[in-house]
Amino acid sequence: MQAQNIVDINEQNAQQILIEGSKEKVILIDFWADWCEPCKQLTPILEKIAGDYPNDLVLAKIDCEQQQAIASQFGVRNLPTIVVFKDGQPVDGLAGAQPESAIREMLSKYLPSPEDDALEAARNALASEDFETAYTQAKQAYDLNPEAAQARLLLADAAASIGHTEQAKALLQDLTIADQDSYYQQIIAKIKLAEEAADSPEIRALEEQLQKNTDDLDLKVKLAIQYHQAKRHEEALNLLFQVLKTDMNFGEARKTTVDIINNLPDGDPLAAASRRKMYSMLY
Repeated sequence: MQAQNIVDINEQNAQQILIEGSKEKVILIDFWADWCEPCKQLTPILEKIAGDYPNDLVLAKIDCEQQQAIASQFGVRNLPTIVVFKDGQPVDGLAGAQPESAIREMLSKYLPSPEDDALEAARNALASEDFETAYTQAKQAYDLNPEAAQARLLLADAAASIGHTEQAKALLQDLTIADQDSYYQQIIAKIKLAEEAADSPEIRALEEQLQKNTDDLDLKVKLAIQYHQAKRHEEALNLLFQVLKTDMNFGEARKTTVDIINNLPDGDPLAAASRRKMYSMLY
């Protein structure tokens, strides 16, 4: 079944889609023919790209054998040819077989970045201090475009806010000097504050006790709870898994472990890894 933003162009709908439609959305015209093997190889690439931009892009397919009059109006000489149509006129194009990267690079000048919506949602969530949602949205943006500096900065901010200070530092590490602006400095300060807040007298006292009684499961659970409250989730889960490995039914250890995992934001790699570990221990 053809996607809603993929249409076949003919003399009846050409004016509406190419001229009127291009005033609202970017139109990517695909000039093709059934005898053209490179055209057939290009089709799944163009359809994949169209699927990534259902609200911003229309893939308009013109069969040059069936619609020779339309093709001649564009002066098409080679197949495949793709043309970007915007505001009623052609603005860009490529002729011949093309890799997906070249097509995306051309379209990037006219389309919003795939991660833009997620970045905006992450900014709004950070502003309202909904840090779990901010992390989930920023992680989604980062996964879509790991090279985008804004995605890295927002994910680092959200990570620091939920206690993932090591992940936040790793994200900032690869940024260039040009990206190390005032927002970058704010995140560095937030990481430092988070690390200081995560080292309370209660935690240090329990750590000292555990060093003297390394096999005390009750101490490990108590320290894990303190770690979790201080947003040191990975250390908390590591301790709890040590307890469960020794005694799967020790006190509230299993419930506490599940609760901590379920409280981690969607998209958090720690949550996915911990669920797999718990599953392997249970089954």
